Amino acid sequence: MRQYIRYIVPILIPLIILLLPASAFPVEGLTIVQQRVIAIFLLAALCWVLEPIPIYATSVVIIVLELLLLSDKGLYLFRQDEGQAHFGELLVSSDIMATFSSPIIMLFLGGFFLAMAATKYRLDVNLARVLLKPFGTQPKYVMFGLMLITAIFSMFMSNTATTAMMLSILAPVIALFGAKDPGKIAFALCVPVAANIGGIGTPIGTPPNAIALKYISEDNMISFGEWMFFGVPFVAILLVFAWFLINYLYPAKQEKIELTIKGKFLKTPKAITVYITFGLTILLWLMGSSHGMNSYTVALIPVAIFSLTGIINKEDLKKISWDVLWLVSGGIALGLALDQTGLARLMVNSIPFDNYSPYVVLAGAAVLCLLMANFMSHTATANLLMPIMAALGTSMTSLTPLGGEITLILVVTFAASLGMSLPISTPPNALAHATGHVQSNQMARVGVIIGIVGVLMSFVMIWLLHLIDHI
Repeated sequence: MRQYIRYIVPILIPLIILLLPASAFPVEGLTIVQQRVIAIFLLAALCWVLEPIPIYATSVVIIVLELLLLSDKGLYLFRQDEGQAHFGELLVSSDIMATFSSPIIMLFLGGFFLAMAATKYRLDVNLARVLLKPFGTQPKYVMFGLMLITAIFSMFMSNTATTAMMLSILAPVIALFGAKDPGKIAFALCVPVAANIGGIGTPIGTPPNAIALKYISEDNMISFGEWMFFGVPFVAILLVFAWFLINYLYPAKQEKIELTIKGKFLKTPKAITVYITFGLTILLWLMGSSHGMNSYTVALIPVAIFSLTGIINKEDLKKISWDVLWLVSGGIALGLALDQTGLARLMVNSIPFDNYSPYVVLAGAAVLCLLMANFMSHTATANLLMPIMAALGTSMTSLTPLGGEITLILVVTFAASLGMSLPISTPPNALAHATGHVQSNQMARVGVIIGIVGVLMSFVMIWLLHLIDHI
């Protein structure tokens, strides 16, 4: 029976919510459309937590249900009371469909093209070979080099792809350690930790960052370069802390290790095109909007160049992480429904948040997000929490002195990426655990400490940013 619960619960609870009278909800002024959004939100939350279907499939279901139940082109049966006050406002169907081609999706697509071209023409491996040379042969310094390179790659490539590549480079090195040498654990653990932390550094490093950008657009727009201005120092400090922590908990007994990575930079016209395009795209991103383009427009330049030159062909296109794009678009659609039906504002206004200290609200939001991110997908966590946090940030006046909506969204975004205590928390963790060199309790020991320290650091960093703004 237990195995069927994860299939029954995500269907049963949203159905009950749909069938209940509006008076059953402790929220005054709830419309029929808003009640349907609650049902879809609960369906998404339960499916993302219990995973009866793949998490990207949940996103597709969200979009289709919104088109059927909430849109102006939905099923006629669900539009019969349209125009009446208790019914609420329907969404424009083209707005829901536009979530598939949101600028955020284009930003990620550009990132995927860059990462795929870099892997195909061995730019990643060759850069790792060159960058690791200065770190010598002492295990603790080699480990720092590995963590630094993994974090840098994770800023521009998929965390999962970076981890898989670095672990494959490390496999022969880990085999050199003695059976009971803690260095074996340290080396296997340092890669996923660095990949998880590194993703925070850029808007394309991890999906929660891109989702956050969706909610800090318009007046509070943060450019690619501005994100890196605070993201990279945060990554650097947390990375050094993680290195000290792993070295302290699992010090290597072996005194010398050799990393041999074979390969050389390719000199073919296509390889040179990849190098130039990669460098140019990152440069344009770092320049912000000084050239007149935003980061979303810049992201499509490598897509066009690599498609035009055949660097990325139709076989390569099949390997793109389309599931991640679906997952993010489902989250954007969920946020759209919560925002445009007025449900997020209604939920936030029904709780007297202004009676609480803004510090308590910030800490509570960060802790909730960190806990959720340890047990479910970081992207799903951000998808669920971000629209509610955006509504809370705009409505809670006591947050304004601390930076308002931006502060709350950034704290939650960073907390979503810091959930790395378990093998199921992130794909990089799962890959490291699969090597057999790291036990769950060892991963949890490091992950919990880094998660707590990272969240505390995010408070300090945002406080500093707020101070700089007022100087």
